[in-house]
Amino acid sequence: MTDPISGVGASYATGGATTTVERKGQNNKDMFLQLLVAQMRYQDPSNPASTTEFMSQTATFTQVEKLEELAKQNAELVTLQRSLSAGALVGRNVTWTDETGSSQSGTVSSVRFFAGEPVAVVGGKEVPFGRMTEVSQPAG
Repeated sequence: MTDPISGVGASYATGGATTTVERKGQNNKDMFLQLLVAQMRYQDPSNPASTTEFMSQTATFTQVEKLEELAKQNAELVTLQRSLSAGALVGRNVTWTDETGSSQSGTVSSVRFFAGEPVAVVGGKEVPFGRMTEVSQPAG
């Protein structure tokens, strides 16, 4: 079933409130408002939707919008935390498994970031954090 809204296809499950909407590059908020207007415009005049239902849909959309913002802020916080943790490894001894499966160790001289992922530099070698098996304080 295609809605009268350009670029949005939808399928509705009977007996429940399940709606699947396929996005075509539109802003979620604009799409929601277009669907809400279409729902009001094409509702059955003999059985109109209640105001409470529309308010509930609007409130649900606002909640989803805020959750998306929270998820974005949480991802930014995780990236910042990873950067701070990576910087704290400078001067520490690390042990890691290299590409051949051998155990290597050395002192972290610096940390670089490639595509947002931290990589420790140990003795001129780049060591991804996922390969590290131990981190310790230098002796002395």
